[in-house]
Amino acid sequence: MIQKALLLSLLLLLNSCSLDSLIALGEVDKVQVVKKNASYAQYRAYFTRTQLKPIKNNQKYLYFYNKTKKDLAVLLHRYDNYILYSLYHPEAPHMTFKAKKHTRYTHIQRALKKQGYLLSSPHAVGATSKVGLRKYKGIKTLLIEIKDYRNLQKKYQKAIHSYDARSIVKIKTQLPHVLIDNYFKTYQKKASSEAQRKQLDLIADKLHLHTPESKNNNAQEEEIKVQEALAKEIPEETVAPSAIPENAPFKYYAQEASYHELETYLNDSKTKDSLTFNQYTQLTQRYTALKDKKMLKDGSLEELISSYKTNKNPKYKKRILELMKEAQQ
Repeated sequence: MIQKALLLSLLLLLNSCSLDSLIALGEVDKVQVVKKNASYAQYRAYFTRTQLKPIKNNQKYLYFYNKTKKDLAVLLHRYDNYILYSLYHPEAPHMTFKAKKHTRYTHIQRALKKQGYLLSSPHAVGATSKVGLRKYKGIKTLLIEIKDYRNLQKKYQKAIHSYDARSIVKIKTQLPHVLIDNYFKTYQKKASSEAQRKQLDLIADKLHLHTPESKNNNAQEEEIKVQEALAKEIPEETVAPSAIPENAPFKYYAQEASYHELETYLNDSKTKDSLTFNQYTQLTQRYTALKDKKMLKDGSLEELISSYKTNKNPKYKKRILELMKEAQQ
């Protein structure tokens, strides 16, 4: 019965379900509010990672902050689009910037600046982050979890710069050291009386600053490890120009070139003019075959269903069934 229900659900998806509704169903490529109270807000998102491309220095995600909107966002580069997802305003539509052949990160950075978004980090704006590579309902994803402590941070900052611990006595939520330690040390150096130092001792006790906190260091190390793992996940398949025989480019691209190499070659405006009609057709057919092979191997569930709705390729349907069964399990 379960298998029949699964197949029925699949057919409904293939025939009538839009990509957006599938994404909503799988809860990927969207931000969710996990918890929100007076002290902090927690947000979590699973982003499909099979087609992520490097943005800057092999990094496949970057944080940006909009001071006016008080919004922390994450930038991803997928296919030919740069997409900015708001982390603090999950209901807001994501911003998409179309990337052309000569588009560089600096172009996107300028476009984001015009929208009020500047390169930042969670720690710089009163938040902590947790990232990881996850398989979510059969889909390879990048997990990003943010805890926004701005309200709590401001309460402690006020207590510290006024040298008055009374306002934070009843606070129960722990503020991570990384968000307050430097601020505390600044005013600790400025303390000029025994009364001020006593108040700072009370605040330090409340924050457990005398006790080492290793979680934040681990979180920063995890960010680095995840960026490194993402950089290696889809390795660059290009070769040096000198490795391509100058007198036989067509033969190389028709038999040996990788998917990414062939894609780059075909996107070159000079390529079509340098080939005969039959040669160009042969290369485009090989490119289509390599693209299908890559999609069947690395494509996410929603990407496969979106493609199947247009190409009706039975291999895509078989792969979709496999992923659906994995998700059901």
